[in-house]
Amino acid sequence: MRFINTALAGAYLIVPEPKEDERGFLARTFCGREFAYQGLRSEIAQVNLSYNARRGILRGMHFQDPPYAEAKLVQCLQGSIYDVIIDLRKSSETHRRWLGVELKAGSGQLLYVPEGFAHGFQTLEDETLINYLMFEFFAPEYARGVRWNDPAFGIDWPVPDPVLSDKDRQWPDYEG
Repeated sequence: MRFINTALAGAYLIVPEPKEDERGFLARTFCGREFAYQGLRSEIAQVNLSYNARRGILRGMHFQDPPYAEAKLVQCLQGSIYDVIIDLRKSSETHRRWLGVELKAGSGQLLYVPEGFAHGFQTLEDETLINYLMFEFFAPEYARGVRWNDPAFGIDWPVPDPVLSDKDRQWPDYEG
């Protein structure tokens, strides 16, 4: 695996290095030792799967407050997504900046989302499937979010008029 620094401190694009032969390939997408060596969380708490029937579905922007702040490792298994993270760490030099990357099935690429970041995605195709490795357990009483179109961030989403849940539509503007 290659860990590629992004413009947001602590967030990485992870590119598997497949070993190919006539049958196909095998690629490592997670290794606790390699993550620990990079200074990243390396103990998985849970794994989540998100199925999305239609193009334009937007889920986000989610995070958890301490002491249950979560890091995530996101990979698109079917279809494609525009994956977005926002640095909400007040002490960070990239505070309030966002990053969007396209994750496609078959590429194997993953996005590591550090603690203190809000995360969301928008589907770019019908029948999209996303896999998350979570480095903290879900704690509903600590679950938070910020509005997907908050002018404090100015995220440029690729699909206009997204399909949103009531909960995601009602997240507040960021006050940090």
